[in-house]
Amino acid sequence: PVLRLLEAQLQDQRREHEEEMEALKNQVDLMQEELEKQQHAFLQTLQLSPEVQVELGLQQEITRLTNENLDLKELLEKLEKNEKKLKKQLKIYMKKVQDFEASQTVVPVERRPHERNVQVAVQRKEKDFQGMLEYYKEDEPLLIRNLIT
Repeated sequence: PVLRLLEAQLQDQRREHEEEMEALKNQVDLMQEELEKQQHAFLQTLQLSPEVQVELGLQQEITRLTNENLDLKELLEKLEKNEKKLKKQLKIYMKKVQDFEASQTVVPVERRPHERNVQVAVQRKEKDFQGMLEYYKEDEPLLIRNLIT
């Protein structure tokens, strides 16, 4: 049984090796064909006049730059789409933060009625300032605690 298992494993490895070798041979053949095409095109180019060689070179460069521009436009569109998505998420999170702040300012007022005037003053102050706050993610609990107090 052990010998048969080893033979089966050896045959599997041999088959995988042969398949891998066949794939590599196909890849080498394709590369050789491509190389021959490029050599043929190069030899044809050398037989042309210098003016035509320059023109062909310019055409190839224009084609390359056009393809590069198309790729960059596609990337720009993706980035703009991502920016819009992130802006929407930011609006949602800002709304959640505002709702959270509103719920946090209501709870202390209910708990401590004698401090109601202080809370109202703080609310008015917070409404006067509009903008964004930049902070590190790990500082968020500290920031929320400070906002509450």
